Amino acid sequence: MYALITGASKGIGKEIAIELAKKKYDLILIARSASQLEDTAKEIKAKYTVNVEFLAYDLSAPDAARGVFKWVEQNNYQVAVLVNNAGYGSAGDFEKFTIEQNRDMMNLNMITLAEMCQVFLPMLKRHSQAYILNIASSTAYQALPQMAIYAATKVFVLNFSRALKFELKDSPVSVTCVSPGATDTNFNDRANIPAKARKAAEKVVMTPQDVAKISVDAMFAGKTEVIPGFINKLAAFLAWIAPKAITEKVAAGIYE
Repeated sequence: MYALITGASKGIGKEIAIELAKKKYDLILIARSASQLEDTAKEIKAKYTVNVEFLAYDLSAPDAARGVFKWVEQNNYQVAVLVNNAGYGSAGDFEKFTIEQNRDMMNLNMITLAEMCQVFLPMLKRHSQAYILNIASSTAYQALPQMAIYAATKVFVLNFSRALKFELKDSPVSVTCVSPGATDTNFNDRANIPAKARKAAEKVVMTPQDVAKISVDAMFAGKTEVIPGFINKLAAFLAWIAPKAITEKVAAGIYE
């Protein structure tokens, strides 16, 4: 049986792949960079006795999920675990970005994620037990000025995952959504997160290895919603109970 992981060439996605390889799942790695995927596949193959296949694909492109599924079907891979990890954010005023830039982010973070679930569900249901793991973000718990669209896409991921879990309660497919906080990956560089925000997160930043282990353990335990790290859990709770005008002002002050 295969586990398919998107955004699997580095960071949390790569570490999730390693955690699943430890559990003897064969792997399908999906990301944009063929060279990085090849390096990751070689690294995992050398350490664990599992098959590792990979596909370089731009998951922000329209109909990406169907393209990935067609390739999986053509190769007769049987996917029992689907991990939707691919995603990115961009920091700055909403109007700073072009329509195309914002659309690509929404396509990757929301549309491709939902469509991956949809196209793979029939295959997942053929197994006696199967799993979907969707990676959201701690930003799913509040509006985030300076990262308005990114945070909003993660609200979608969280609520979509919870609803899908309920709909599939009588099926063999379990759905888990994990919402990491600050993690030591290249996310901050790609998103151009300002130094002030990086400094604020230094004391609570988690390693991708820790986030991956928590995520995979939660998935196999059948948990619905998980926030890794006590401080991140506390922050989400405080964002929920505090007046929204205050949480948004604080967040804006960090990211400006």
